[in-house]
Amino acid sequence: MHPVLCSSARLELRELAAEDVDGVFAIYGSSEATEHLSFEPRSHEQVGQIVIRAVASATAVPRTEYALAVTDRASGRLCGFGRLALDPHQPSGATIGFAMNSDWWGAGYGTETVRLLLHLGFDHLLLHRVWGARSPVNSASARVMTTVGMVEEGTIREHVRKGGRWRDSVVHAILDREWAAVSAGPVCLSAGRASGPGEQ
Repeated sequence: MHPVLCSSARLELRELAAEDVDGVFAIYGSSEATEHLSFEPRSHEQVGQIVIRAVASATAVPRTEYALAVTDRASGRLCGFGRLALDPHQPSGATIGFAMNSDWWGAGYGTETVRLLLHLGFDHLLLHRVWGARSPVNSASARVMTTVGMVEEGTIREHVRKGGRWRDSVVHAILDREWAAVSAGPVCLSAGRASGPGEQ
């Protein structure tokens, strides 16, 4: 499915573009915004390469990764980054991740972002299961995933190595029937028909 364009009350989820490097760097280059992520802050050059890869992956056939900009509908400002990656080991499954600019924390934008990612995964890609992992001490992420209906399933021990130490990850997941029961129906538009796993 390309291009992706999904919107909710305040946010828009769209394809990344070359001009988004500075906006993504404001997140991925920030020690505050990456505190609970699986990697150290990135350099501007590294973020540029991430955006280049995301733009290239958007037109891959079949498409297996959706690395997307989260923008504020009122201002057009990039306020977050969302990712959905199809799981090659689990048919009709995918992982999601998200990160928000710290200027936008505390107002429900993370929850809105994850709802848009789940809407893309279930309502357009017709997935069966979507899961995400968080740092055990990231209580904000735990609240977001619980709020959207994701169920805490357990802990992956010593899953991420960061700062010279291993840390666990806590897994949350949601199934298609669970999403159908809780979804509020954000709007999602694309240039073509919705496509499932294995299609563009």
